[in-house]
Amino acid sequence: MSVHTSVRVRFCETDALGHVNNTSYFIYLEEARVQFFDYLGKRSGTDDWPFILVSTKCDFLKQAYFKQSLHVETTVKRIGTKSFTLMHHIKDTASDAVVAEGEATVVYFDFKKQASEVIPEDLRLKLEESYQLL
Repeated sequence: MSVHTSVRVRFCETDALGHVNNTSYFIYLEEARVQFFDYLGKRSGTDDWPFILVSTKCDFLKQAYFKQSLHVETTVKRIGTKSFTLMHHIKDTASDAVVAEGEATVVYFDFKKQASEVIPEDLRLKLEESYQLL
């Protein structure tokens, strides 16, 4: 199962070349992660936030432009003991063509103790629902 996040490209996300600036894709990936965390039942808030981002990357495959409608499909690529990796496919909504692919590795983390922790079983089961066999 994948989680879908809609994005409409804003003017401020483009650059002098007229296409979406490379830094803007990371905003789209962040929004997709937040939507994915909501799906996991971990509402975004800072009181009891259990995740820390340790790595992110994005490969740009096609250009995107102002007012273009995109959607991000997010699945789980890997589940470890204390971390998991999300896979993102940013697609043009009209054609379903892949514009960019990204990954994010997230660690289950206790901010009070400043230490990583083992992913709880209930969360692991929810992650497994979105695990994408490659």
